[in-house]
Order: sequence, then structure tokens, then C-alpha cells
Amino acid sequence: MEKTMMRSVFSTGLPALFVAQFFSALADNAILIAAIAIVKSLGAEGLIPLLQGAFVVPFLLLAPFAGQIADAFPKGRVMLFANILKLTGSLLMLAGVNPLAAYGVIGVGATVYSPAKYGILSQMLAPSALVKANGALEGSTIAAILLGVTLGGFMADRSLDLAFSVVVAAYAIATVANFFIPRLDPAKPGTRFDPAGFFSDFFTSLKTLFSDPDARFSLFGTSVFWGSGITLRLLLFAWVPAALSIADNRTPANLMGIVSVGIVVGAALAGAFVPLEKASRALVGGLSLGPLILALSFVSDFKTAALAMGLIGICGGFFIVPLNALLQRRGHVSVGAGNALAIQNFAENSAMLLFVAVYSSMNALGVSINHIVAGFGTVMLVATLVIRRLRTED
Repeated sequence: MEKTMMRSVFSTGLPALFVAQFFSALADNAILIAAIAIVKSLGAEGLIPLLQGAFVVPFLLLAPFAGQIADAFPKGRVMLFANILKLTGSLLMLAGVNPLAAYGVIGVGATVYSPAKYGILSQMLAPSALVKANGALEGSTIAAILLGVTLGGFMADRSLDLAFSVVVAAYAIATVANFFIPRLDPAKPGTRFDPAGFFSDFFTSLKTLFSDPDARFSLFGTSVFWGSGITLRLLLFAWVPAALSIADNRTPANLMGIVSVGIVVGAALAGAFVPLEKASRALVGGLSLGPLILALSFVSDFKTAALAMGLIGICGGFFIVPLNALLQRRGHVSVGAGNALAIQNFAENSAMLLFVAVYSSMNALGVSINHIVAGFGTVMLVATLVIRRLRTED
């Protein structure tokens, strides 16, 4: 009976989930490029890292609540509410509201959306299908990121109004698609709104996951990956003009897109060669990221930069997908999938904020972009070596 239900949900619910995620991720990335273009047009390039901070802070502040919300209500409906918040933030930015504030509203929507998006997979599918489903969802997401950053860069150089029109349309499509996700039972029905209890549960779950060797490995790995990934996105807007002598918005966006293509390839390779019980194999990809980023400090032409970005993406996809699946599985059987994903978001966004803060500080001190890139690659290599050592000890 359980297997029949899983096949039925897979056949009807997963396509709707993929459509909702695809258009939501497309809009998330297109609006980031558009917001950066707005800040650059105001001659305030120093505010670009603050955009990322405005997006990340809600993940940290709302972490104790996001997982509880995802587990207390049908996850498809939580995703619907979150997409409405994202749509609202994009409309505020289109209306001329301060881009930091508007992007913060989108960050709130993303905070609520993420644990529901990934947590729903563990309700829809058997554990044996999680890595492949994650690979497919990650591939769909990365394809959306590719299209989003490419469209965002292309349109931001021509018409910000057009860029925002596409963003609003994409969020609207994602919102409609959410209505077609089956109404699955909440993971924790009857949860009452109790802020003090939520904080207590959150930190208890945090302690539980960091006490679990598999969950700890996943949390450290994904946090380092996303901290480095977000910083790399911001770095490109300073590195491209300095290293490649190209000053538009389209070129860094296209390089971000190439990374996305690489992640799709890496995710597919992970789905094929890294079963859940062999998740440590993902370290091969993680350990390659630092040297590849470090090599960027010696690059001075677009073709070599594109090759390096593609390889970074492949290694990143191979690294991140098995770790996501591992955490979903461990979280589902211990603290609840929604709670686990909220804790993952908290850890990842803490790393993002730390990485971005260090980058902003070095930038403010006048450190050359090539030295920042070299230091960034070195830090990434050391971090993944430490993760490997901890995994070996476990």
C-alpha cells in the first residue's frame, strides 16, 4: 500500500513541485542581478554585499520557526505562502522601495520556502529514491538558476522594468503551480504557536543533528559549499572587470550560469555514482573546489574563466547533492525533515554571512581582488580538508 501511494504521489505531485521550484528559483536569481544593477546604477557598489546580507539575515532570525512551520502544515501550502511573500517583495522593488528592504522580504519568503521544498521529498519518496530525486530537483533548480542569471544579466543591461516584469511573472507561475502539489499530511500536526517552545525545540534539534556523525558531516559540508558559493557570486562582479576588463552585468551573470550548468552535471554524476550509504565519496568534489577557486587568481581571459567555472560547478554538484540527501534522511528519522532543513539553512546562512562579511571587510581595506580570490580558495581548501579529517574520525 505504501509503495502504491509513493508511486501515485511521485506521478502527480513531483512535476508540480518541479515547476514551482523551477520558476521560483529562476525569479530568485533574476531579481538578484536586477537588484545589483539598481545598486550599481546608484553608484553604490559597496552595498552589493549588503543585498546578500538582507537576504540571509531572515534565515538566521527565523530559523527556529521555519522548520516548525514546514512540519506543522502541509508543505505544499507552506511553499504557496512563501512564494506569495517572494512575489510581494519583487513588487515592492518594482515600485521603487529600497532594494535592501524589498530583497529582505524575498529573503523571508525564501526562509519559509526552503525547509518545505526539500522536506516534502522525504514524504513523497522512499529513502532509496532520495538521492536521485534530489539530483533531479537540484538539476531543475540549477537550470532555473542558469536561466535566471542569464536573463537577469541580459535584461538588466537593457531595461530594469522588463527584468522585473519577468521576475513577477515567474513568481506568479510558481505560486499557481503550488496549488497542484498534493495536500500531504503535516509531519507534526497540531503544533501550537509557542515561540519559547520553538526556540527550545530548535536548539534541541540543533544539538541532536550535530551529535549525529552523518548529519554533522552534511551540515559542515553544505555550509562551506554555500558560504563559498554565495561569496563567489559576489566576487564575480568585482573580479570580471579587474581580470577580464569587462564592465557589464551580463558577463558575471553568464559565468554564474556556467557554474550552474556544471552543478547540473555534477548532480547527475552524484545521483549515478554516490548512493546514500557511500555519501563520503562526495568529498572528492569538495576537495577540488579550493584549488579551482585559487586558480582563478591567475586567469585573464573569458574562455579559461568559463572552463574554471564549469569545473567548479561540476565539483560543487557532486559534493552538495549526496550531502543534502543524507541530511534529509537523518533529519526525517530524528528531528523531522522540516526542522532538519531549517537547521541546515541556519548553518549555511551563518557561513554565508561570515564569508560575505570577511569579503566585504577585505574589500573595504583595499585588498586587491586577485588576492581576495587566492585567499578565498585557500580557505576553501583548508575547510574541506578539516571536514574530511572530521569525517575520518567519525
